[in-house]
Amino acid sequence: MIIHAHLQVKPDQEQAFLDACKTLVEASRAEAGNLSYDLMKSVEKAGHFTMVETWKDAEAIAIHNTSDHFIAFGQKAPAFMAAPMELNVFSGEPVQL
Repeated sequence: MIIHAHLQVKPDQEQAFLDACKTLVEASRAEAGNLSYDLMKSVEKAGHFTMVETWKDAEAIAIHNTSDHFIAFGQKAPAFMAAPMELNVFSGEPVQL
């Protein structure tokens, strides 16, 4: 399963956001069901970031969503955000080409 979490960050909160993301990304990558967890910064829209996550299955996402590091980030996030988060979730499987 793939998740794209789109985050619009307040200009004056970008460094605090990045500091919080560092902890979140490192801890999330260490989770058993995580296949990848990366933060991307838009080159087209100031303050726009996308968290690109790939998980083994829905159970791995459910475990992640109750993890201490995810909950801690969620508690800090409102101070960083300039707009509500937009979330896209995809199910898929690799295509052999």
